[in-house]
Amino acid sequence: MRPSVLETYDPSRSSVFVSPSATLLAEGVHAVAPATSLAELPLQVSALLRAGGGEARAVVGAVPFSADAPARLVVPRRLRRGEPATLPARPDVAARGHSVAETDDGYVAAVARALKEIDAGAYTKVVLARALRLPAPALDVAAVVRGLIERGAGRYTFGIDLGAGRTLFGASPELLVSRHGGIVTAHPLAGSAPRSADPDEDARRAAALLVSAKDRHEHAFVSEQVAAVLRPYCRALHVPDEPELVATPTMWHLASRITGRVAHPDTTALTLAAALHPTPAVCGTPVASARRAIAELESFDRGFYAGMVGWTDAAGDGEWAVTIRCAVAGPEGLDVYAGAGVVTGSDPAAELAETNAKLGTMLTALGVADVAR
Repeated sequence: MRPSVLETYDPSRSSVFVSPSATLLAEGVHAVAPATSLAELPLQVSALLRAGGGEARAVVGAVPFSADAPARLVVPRRLRRGEPATLPARPDVAARGHSVAETDDGYVAAVARALKEIDAGAYTKVVLARALRLPAPALDVAAVVRGLIERGAGRYTFGIDLGAGRTLFGASPELLVSRHGGIVTAHPLAGSAPRSADPDEDARRAAALLVSAKDRHEHAFVSEQVAAVLRPYCRALHVPDEPELVATPTMWHLASRITGRVAHPDTTALTLAAALHPTPAVCGTPVASARRAIAELESFDRGFYAGMVGWTDAAGDGEWAVTIRCAVAGPEGLDVYAGAGVVTGSDPAAELAETNAKLGTMLTALGVADVAR
């Protein structure tokens, strides 16, 4: 059952962020965070919240993939809080349907080129994404967001007003970082396998993922990097020795829940998120080399895809999810995104299949297709 606060969600004048801890409905605009670089954003937001003047002492919104592109963070006129969404403990796999995205020769070629560059030592991992442009006449974004919540499509469901008639919406399975009362949690995902509607095959895929050398190698890149970034900000940081399995309706993922406590009370959730972004789960390693490869190998601007979405309040608490399993709707149409990590041992056809399965989250919600296998 969806939280009742969502009954009044209107994408044209509000934003929503739903997590296992709470539902936030941000209505209207009291102030907008200034356009600045990611490095300066936490200080700018803290100053904005200290200035007050609004009923809601929090910012809600999204930060793009590029560190130099402007974020969309808003201090709302009113911030309503509701109960957390009720999420299925083990999501059901949606029925298979017709796909509009099963083949993409350009993507396969990009993965093949990335593998050659990895073999040559240019970088160790790169995440390559795809974008689909779809027509969206009379799209009811609010209904899609509510449907994502009801399906348990992701632990972090969002609909963010980007302005100019554009809305970022989706259902991310991945927590970048949260801070609640000084407790810090990150839950990186890396290493994935498409789910199956057949229970026996689904269980086989999950078991195979858990022991896959290639996927565990990919996951280690991410979890080790997240822990390394958090250590200077935290004390008593706990990093699991082994990854766990996490399921969404379309995918199995390897995950590690990393926890700690902030070493200094002035370290906000946004400070931590800005330090972590982008993780190797959406970019690669080393970050600078992976960014260059993404710019060369992808044929589109990621915009808010693979950025971060969430909130931070004046006390420094907040939650930021990785902006995946998402789409952007606007006057020009609808853009849907998905990516996959490329490392030594990756297969271009398998990475294409993985992106098809990930696209299935949004395509199913939109009533277009379900590409899960």
